[in-house]
Formats: sequence, C-alpha cells, structure tokens
Amino acid sequence: MTRVECNESELFQFAELFCDSEMDLKKIESSVENILEAIGEDKGREGLVKTPDRVARAYQEMLDGYRTDPIKLVNKALFSVEYDDMIIVRDIELYSMCEHHMLPFIGRAHVAYLPKDKVIGLSKIPRIVDMFSHRLQVQERLTRQIADFLNILLKPRGVAVVIEAVHMCAMLRGVKKHDARMTTSSMLGAFRNRDATRMEFLDNISRGAKPLEF
Repeated sequence: MTRVECNESELFQFAELFCDSEMDLKKIESSVENILEAIGEDKGREGLVKTPDRVARAYQEMLDGYRTDPIKLVNKALFSVEYDDMIIVRDIELYSMCEHHMLPFIGRAHVAYLPKDKVIGLSKIPRIVDMFSHRLQVQERLTRQIADFLNILLKPRGVAVVIEAVHMCAMLRGVKKHDARMTTSSMLGAFRNRDATRMEFLDNISRGAKPLEF
C-alpha cells in the first residue's frame, strides 16, 4: 500500500467556505443577550447568567466545519491499492444546523465510491461528513458537497451519497410533523450512469437498516 498525493488547491476550492479567522465569540454572546432581552427574559437571573457564554462555545463546536482545514483532515491518508470493487461506509451519524431557522437536523449518511487507483483511510469519510455538516446547511447542498469533495479528492469511477435526516424546524414549529424524514442523494459517475451499480449500493444500505428514531 503506497501513499499518494492530492491536489491541495482543488481541495480548498471544493471544501467551500473555509475560514481561517477565529469565531467571534464575544459577538455571539452579545447577540444571545439581546435575544434574551427581546423575549422578555432577565439575562441576569441565575440560570441565564452564563447562557451567552455557553451558547457561544456550543456554536464554536457545532459550526467548526467553517474552519476545518481539508488538507489536515485528509492528512495524506490516500493510498494506492489494487482494488476496484465498491467501498461503502454506512450509517455515519451526522448533526447539522438548518440555515433557515438555525435549528438542528440529525440523521445518518451512507457514502460509497468505486476506486480507480487510490483509496482513502476509513476514518476520513466520517470526518469529511462532519466538515460539511458542521455548518449552517440545507440537506440537499450537504449531500452534494460530500459527493463532490470525494470525487475531486479520489477521482474514482463513481461516488454515491445518501443522507436521511429529521429536521427540528419541521418538528418544533411550522408544520410540526414529528415522523417526517427527508432523504437526499447524490450519484456521480458509474452510480449515475449504471443502474446495476446504483442498485447494488442502494441494496447494501437498505439491508438491515433501521428507521431513524429520536
């Protein structure tokens, strides 16, 4: 197994929204204080005194995808291997934030690719999912970003990504449908062009799958 290099400038381009400045935690704290006042709360009461700081630190963690360096993430974990069958990493837990209401959506991702001349270390695929999900997102774009990034990184014969998620913005407000699930997919290369390849992937991720439960 031999390590292979990747095109770093292309990775930064496809990582999108990469930000090398620190998150402004003080500005977030100030905004949370304003929200507390706007809804009629007493920001000085015992249970809320540290809330602005807690929220700021939570956002720093939940939205760290804007500042994830794709080069450090991959960390040269690309290898030349004589293997050309399907590779699937399924049931990857994901947590993201809806960009419309800044409420969480939670689900799982299934990722597959058909290698051409290189493979990626197993742990890197969930990390790539995290890089894009730890941002303000819509599920449709998230699905495509993961697929496009793997496609440019590995240059495989095909990439497939399916995401299933429940959205708090549809559960806690608005339509208030607790059991509604959203499924999105992105199929590139052989997964789009060959029915048999696509069906092999879909059959694999459906085998033994359990419904999302929260």
